[in-house]
Amino acid sequence: MSSVTLNNIVKRFGNFTAVHQSSLEIPEGAFITLLGPSGCGKTTNLRMIAGLLDPSEGEILIGGKRVNDVPIHKRNLGLVFQNYALFPHKTVAENVAFGLKYRDVPTEEIPKRVQDALDLVQLPNVGDRYPKELSGGQQQRIALARAIVIEPDVLLLDEPLSALDANLREDMRVELKRIQERIGVTTVFVTHDQSEALAMSDQIVVMSEGRVEQVGAPEEVYNTPASEFVANFLGASNILESRCTGTGDGVAIDAPIFGQMTIPAEKAPRITGEGPAKLVVRAEKLQLSDQPAPDGSVSVPATVETVDYQGQAVRYFVRAGDTQLQAINMIDGHPFAEGAEVHLHLRPQDCAALPG
Repeated sequence: MSSVTLNNIVKRFGNFTAVHQSSLEIPEGAFITLLGPSGCGKTTNLRMIAGLLDPSEGEILIGGKRVNDVPIHKRNLGLVFQNYALFPHKTVAENVAFGLKYRDVPTEEIPKRVQDALDLVQLPNVGDRYPKELSGGQQQRIALARAIVIEPDVLLLDEPLSALDANLREDMRVELKRIQERIGVTTVFVTHDQSEALAMSDQIVVMSEGRVEQVGAPEEVYNTPASEFVANFLGASNILESRCTGTGDGVAIDAPIFGQMTIPAEKAPRITGEGPAKLVVRAEKLQLSDQPAPDGSVSVPATVETVDYQGQAVRYFVRAGDTQLQAINMIDGHPFAEGAEVHLHLRPQDCAALPG
């Protein structure tokens, strides 16, 4: 295991700056996800860690040692890409053993190392088969086995689940996290899928347009977004132009539709005084009901405009006054119908706030 450090990394392609002053500390054994939309710089960062790209400025350290000038084959990294990159003319065992042959591993030790890796990914009996004989999920596991068999200092994963169908992706993300925890290798995972990031990560690095927007544990990034971009990209949010009217034990917010409310100070760490603010209401925190609000909740009348039925949950688009909001509610039975008159319930402690 090794830590990874990025110090003020910049990457330019001609006149275009793909990464702006990126700094990051990845502890030994951690599972860190670089999350963001296409073109945000997450894969560029990963490729610089790998040695596939050279940074224009800054330095990269692995295990405390500067590696800017160290070629990829000397960095002892395991890499898994979106397309798996398995050799079609080699057997599974030969694919997994490929990296060992270039690391002075004794020939007699290779079969055991390969078998141990196949056991770890729960494919112990496919060594004599060829990649084309395996399913997509099995090929993904073989690519992972090939990456970990060399006992890398750092494991780099560039959207390795994106080629799988939805159900298999969910199964494989659980399996991938299980394997990472078992071997304890420092892992950098790149994805644009927020559910993968939330489910698998020790920390999430949210990126936008080449810049790091926020770094934190999944629950921190989700519940206390540092910017409007993070609030919108990670989950579904309602963001209302509001005003902070005071700070103290909590942050007093005067919001459209919901009026005056006080939210916990830890949910608005960047608000330091009175002035414009933005109230962040996660869609799943906004509850529809045909009953008045329970104690401690704010309630406003609304009309259901659109119903997006999703099985166990439903996403509603509702209108309260002149404002359209979205709410995601678990349901037991039938959802509210379009045109239904409802009450919107919201607990102030479930909100967050940003400077306006």
